[in-house]
Amino acid sequence: MVEDKLNYTEDQRREYLNMTDRVGRNWLEVFEGDADFYSAAYWDLLTGIWKQGGETRKTDATRMMQGIKSAQTASKYLETAIEHRFLLEKENPKDARSRLVALTAEMKSKLDLFFDKAVTELKVASERVKAKEPIPANVRPPV
Repeated sequence: MVEDKLNYTEDQRREYLNMTDRVGRNWLEVFEGDADFYSAAYWDLLTGIWKQGGETRKTDATRMMQGIKSAQTASKYLETAIEHRFLLEKENPKDARSRLVALTAEMKSKLDLFFDKAVTELKVASERVKAKEPIPANVRPPV
């Protein structure tokens, strides 16, 4: 077996983990510290709807939760998001057989702020990773 060459140092990988910790704390702020929503299911659901422009068919929303294999369980997460007013459910003007879910104005604003903070964290982490790059042997001063 050929071992893959690693591209980054432990310090650089640790910096990535530090960034994901900060992004995770920012995600928790979206829910005002309520850890019940600190879950991959809500991440997939809400960020997926945000990427779709803030609105999608209800059945498509349940499929966005990658870690949830049961349609019934995915529907429970979706209904909880509606009950907590993260999402609105409404008629689909293009298809009376389906329903739409949309981010509430408040959740859209919270997610916009979250993504601004996340991009800032990404930029800061990028600079920190870059600063921790090892000096190539051919440019090190002689000992």
